[in-house]
Amino acid sequence: MLQDFMIPITILSFICTIAFIIFRPNVNESIPATVGAIFVLLSGSVTIHDVGKITETIGGAAVTIMATIVMAIVLESFGFFNWAAEKLLERAKGSGIRLFWYTNLFCFLMTLFVNNDGSILITTPILLMLLHQLGLKNHQKIPYLLSGALVATASSAPIGVSNIVNLIALKIVHMDLYMQTAMMFVPASLGLVLLTLLLFFSFYRVLPRKLAPIKVGALHQTHPLQDISSPIPIENRTKFMRNILIFVFSVRISLFVASFIHFPVPLMAVIGSTFLLGWRWYYLKIAPTDMIRKMPWYILVFAFSMYVIIYGLHNIGLTQMLIQLMQPLVSGSLLDASLMMGVLLTILSNLFNNHPALMVGTLTLTNMGLDPLTLKISYLAGVIGSDMGSLILPIGTLATIMWMHIIKKGKVKLSWAEYLKVTITVIPITLIFTLVILAFWVSWIF
Repeated sequence: MLQDFMIPITILSFICTIAFIIFRPNVNESIPATVGAIFVLLSGSVTIHDVGKITETIGGAAVTIMATIVMAIVLESFGFFNWAAEKLLERAKGSGIRLFWYTNLFCFLMTLFVNNDGSILITTPILLMLLHQLGLKNHQKIPYLLSGALVATASSAPIGVSNIVNLIALKIVHMDLYMQTAMMFVPASLGLVLLTLLLFFSFYRVLPRKLAPIKVGALHQTHPLQDISSPIPIENRTKFMRNILIFVFSVRISLFVASFIHFPVPLMAVIGSTFLLGWRWYYLKIAPTDMIRKMPWYILVFAFSMYVIIYGLHNIGLTQMLIQLMQPLVSGSLLDASLMMGVLLTILSNLFNNHPALMVGTLTLTNMGLDPLTLKISYLAGVIGSDMGSLILPIGTLATIMWMHIIKKGKVKLSWAEYLKVTITVIPITLIFTLVILAFWVSWIF
């Protein structure tokens, strides 16, 4: 009987899921996504055979992201993030301007080493307690918190392994991580530099010139991943953290090398996280079994459930509608393909959130019959739209939804109007610049 209402049930499931995620950010997003996926499955728009394809598609991406999160939890066990915050403050040397630049570098590196959502969860509580200790007023905290959140989220564009939906989309378009990096890293990194410069000019008048001195030990407080400060003796801490940093960076580099030599990227990620777990076990005597309790398994449930819902929309004809709309627009030139797909994914992301938007956009691309190069640049433009363009509204990404909730709990006031006053200026400029650079960069290297 439900199959008689397949199309309306699928559409309604999607709308209700997105609405619940946006308007109830304090509820785990995997819950509404799972309920929506169940209704889509019951409606018949997604079959058991489709579920098998979905599992195969997201499997590698899920393993890679989980291995990355394991590394983040291990780093926190060593007290790495609190140590990083201390260094951030030391480097600032009492200057609010320097703190701005180091804050954004810190947020970029956290996305590099963890992922965009994890970066928000790690950096925001650290910045909140740092800014509180500095005694800054509400309006003085906003430049650091907002710029940090925008940079942390946008930083998943040049780094394919820092966003699970990017990895899933890579699988759909049959593009390896090495190729994605070769085509994307330079344009997206230049876009990040421009974004940070625009944010600096937007906040320049508000940034405090001098910061009140605080004791570094005051930052030894807790945040969501682990309830400890650094267990490493002070005299050995800098050397130890440097070695950990070199190891994690080497693991991240190894993922791109693995892609280049066609070694399974998820397996390489698991090998790296296993070595780091062993290091922790040896040094801190903490057995790896604690990962069962600490891992955010809901991320897998959310990704799988959302993909089921999107696949249902694909099966009832949504992507066919988008194909008819977009195919003439992206077939003209690489610049047309880049701009059109980037703008489309920006609009969809700000309306429906970037996770489902990129999945819909990628499924659409695979059915357009585009030549290989146009397909790849269209996909990459979609990633830029979903990772950067999605930041215009605070509901555009899960990361910014979580960020708004965290700063509210941290008693920092920021209205939608104040958020939009910044993003409506800096994001569109960054988006168009990055999409144009992408088209010229890909034309040049190919």
